[in-house]
Amino acid sequence: MAHALDPVHPRPVPLADVARAAGTDQGAGQATDQGTGQRTGTVTGLALATADLRPGMLFAALPGRHGHGADHADAARRAGAAAVLTDPAGADRAHRSGLPVLVVDDPRARLGAVARTVYGTDRLPFPVFGVTGTNGKTSTVHLVDALLRRLGRRSGRSSTVERRVADRAAPRVLTTPEAPELHAFLASAAEEHVGGVALEVSAQGLTRHRMDGVVVDVAGFTNLSHDHLDDYADMDEYLRAKALLFTPERSHAGVVSLDSAAGRRIVERATVPVTTISTDPRTPADWRVRVLDEAPDGTRSVVTAPDGTQIAVDSPLIGAHMAANAGLALAMLATSGIPLPDLVAATTTRLDVVVPGRMSDASLADGPRVYVDFAHTPDAFAKSLSAIRSFAAGPVAIVLGADGDRDPSKWQAMGIVAATAADVVVVADHHPRFEAPAPIRAAILAGARSVDGPALVVEEPDPSVAIRRAVAEVGADGIVYWAGPGLTD
Repeated sequence: MAHALDPVHPRPVPLADVARAAGTDQGAGQATDQGTGQRTGTVTGLALATADLRPGMLFAALPGRHGHGADHADAARRAGAAAVLTDPAGADRAHRSGLPVLVVDDPRARLGAVARTVYGTDRLPFPVFGVTGTNGKTSTVHLVDALLRRLGRRSGRSSTVERRVADRAAPRVLTTPEAPELHAFLASAAEEHVGGVALEVSAQGLTRHRMDGVVVDVAGFTNLSHDHLDDYADMDEYLRAKALLFTPERSHAGVVSLDSAAGRRIVERATVPVTTISTDPRTPADWRVRVLDEAPDGTRSVVTAPDGTQIAVDSPLIGAHMAANAGLALAMLATSGIPLPDLVAATTTRLDVVVPGRMSDASLADGPRVYVDFAHTPDAFAKSLSAIRSFAAGPVAIVLGADGDRDPSKWQAMGIVAATAADVVVVADHHPRFEAPAPIRAAILAGARSVDGPALVVEEPDPSVAIRRAVAEVGADGIVYWAGPGLTD
């Protein structure tokens, strides 16, 4: 089964070249076309799962949590694989398939180099923009994409929400796809003659080899806040993972927001040229963002470039933090070489950008305004609630829960922020996965009830009951902010 965004016209690459990219000269004999039985000696793609294989592709048989990919080498042969890439532990099983086998000590660490060779993505005919940070990555990627289109360019984007090349789209699987899928996506973008691609880059994408082989033209940093401490030992390790994007192996230049304390640390660690941006007038920065108006249907701001050029931005995205994301997107495009006058001309009317699951208006004709948002960190709650407060005419309620099998150290902080910023806090179940939901709710409730304030804090495990309770509590003039269900992993 091909991915929707694989290249339409894959190019054959000599298996010997693929072997060299993998770091081995063993197993690079002649591959066999399983359809014709003819020796081909070439590879036309790369897949991690047999379901994604098409005839002529290389099958990467990697060790997994519950088994080894080499156990599926026979299935790969039947699917038409040209060869197998694996580690010493899988070598014997791979060889029994009768396919040529490339054996390396750590095949996952070589996937990026192999994918770059297979898909020819070492030199791309368009700029690539990579955005990292805790919150705002998805919105910034969609803003870069919207601006590219406003500039008259065909574009591509890969985000938590979806991956799209020109008019072709596919649902996302991971925030940052595995290296074979990412390089296939870039090769497809080249086929479509796009004028730029925006990528959402997660910390895991950087430390787990998913971004290997990709060097973005401009890297952007939004912010850093409490998240993913189930994957990283502490916030320092989490920051170091993000900072990897600002090295010559990953980017040519960077734009760093100084709106979180981590921004300055990213600048200090960066080994590529970086420019800075901030919404805080007290913070020295190269680019400045000034919010003019926050409203229920969008945000207006002015972005000032280092030379004093002012770019007016009218965005349908809600909140000062979205104005910051728009400023970051503009600065990244300018850093790539797009002239400022072109960016000024591109923003003369309201931007056409929709970020599914981000502050989506789910209000009915009658009753309070209801926003559904994928916020899942304390910092994201604080920013979204602050945005809502700027135009709320009545009380504000938050309905929240937390994912199970994820970082539990943020649950109490989520409750604290909720009870500090909202009038009504309703704690419900949200995607507990394999965890018991009651302890998740209890941790959030403990945080909320530790706040010495007037907020009403209630527990309603059933999300459908929880949202009705929030609507009833705030009344027709209020606002309900439903955090979490906008999109789930």
